[in-house]
Amino acid sequence: MKLAPFIAVEGPIGAGKTTLASMLAEELQLPIMKEIVEENPFIDKFYQNMDDWSFQLEMFFLCNRYKQLKDIVSEYIDKGKPVISDYHIYKNLIFSDRTLKGNEREKYRQIYHVLTDDLPKPNIIIYIRAELHTLLKRIAKRGRTFEEGIDHNYLQQLIEDYDAAMTALAAHEPSTHIITINGDVVDFVENKEHFEEIATQIKEFME
Repeated sequence: MKLAPFIAVEGPIGAGKTTLASMLAEELQLPIMKEIVEENPFIDKFYQNMDDWSFQLEMFFLCNRYKQLKDIVSEYIDKGKPVISDYHIYKNLIFSDRTLKGNEREKYRQIYHVLTDDLPKPNIIIYIRAELHTLLKRIAKRGRTFEEGIDHNYLQQLIEDYDAAMTALAAHEPSTHIITINGDVVDFVENKEHFEEIATQIKEFME
């Protein structure tokens, strides 16, 4: 039986994940699952002191994303209905591997696998890849207060971490189709043709 599309839009901070996922949800008439960001009570403290608040931040994200994923499994995926998300839960490992160290990292990875190993993974990933200057421009444009002092080195490292993660996913989850978008060149917000090209690729997988 052909699986209903479970589409995830991914990329580092500021790539435009939520914007693209929302546009595609409207174009394709799909329900959308959006990640919780600003509701995380530890996020301001994290950007002020990453070492002290990383574990609390990452655990909050993990538990909330786990609950969201369980909900879409029961509401859509188990019923054969397509759905789109503005994240892949795998991002928890991308970020935690960067922010956590030693025993805390190992504990976190164990909890992650206990919670997520038996849950469905997206069969389509749209990966928005962009360089630092593009991400910084988009971060400034959306104007989130807690992101104003984001460490440029941290953001650059996330770009590299995402590249490595997508390569790993392609190798270990061959049933997942990854569509990579050059976010420095493709402007799916201002250029209608750019967006339509992305939407067309997704429609082909839904036929």
